[in-house]
Amino acid sequence: MPDSSDRAGARPCELVLVLGGARSGKSTAAERMARDGGRVLFIATAEALDEAMERRIAAHRRYRPEAWDTLEEPIHLSRAVRPLVRRYDTFVLDCLTLWVSNLLLEDGEASGAEKMILETVGRLLDLIDAAGGRWILVSNEVGQGIVPASPLARDYRDVLGRVNQLVASRADRAYLMVAGMALELKALGGSPAPRPARTEAGRRGGLR
Repeated sequence: MPDSSDRAGARPCELVLVLGGARSGKSTAAERMARDGGRVLFIATAEALDEAMERRIAAHRRYRPEAWDTLEEPIHLSRAVRPLVRRYDTFVLDCLTLWVSNLLLEDGEASGAEKMILETVGRLLDLIDAAGGRWILVSNEVGQGIVPASPLARDYRDVLGRVNQLVASRADRAYLMVAGMALELKALGGSPAPRPARTEAGRRGGLR
């Protein structure tokens, strides 16, 4: 956890977790939450490793406001974000899902990967706590389907589920997106979940 020197003069911090399945509207919801958030940094963990991913990344970029800055970092999030935290008011991390996958593949040793990944995520959460600002983290809920056939896929499902639990335990708010609708899982002070609005992206069929 951050020490008292990290917290000295710290600004208020809010951590929001947005969960959902594929095409549930989670990215759209996260970006909608950030639109009135002052100076916004979008943190992207995806890598354009093939043409399909290049098209997907380009589509996401088109929906984001031009005033937002983007940081692309697939592995070393804490190291990359730390020098930038005072420049921005709101941070959108999209997504934990790919970050965990990148960490798992980089480690190359599934037996010890879970401990390493949870510690890495914990360090990011400590940085968020110390830095303050509004942080909106997006992740997939992958535990509701069939049991994956391969051992690596099962390891990935399990560690992502535990990462989601860790982040949710420290979040101020958490939402589950289903068919573009937000189900409130956790709220600070009992505030209601945001009303699922039909955004321009949604009207064009752009829910992600």
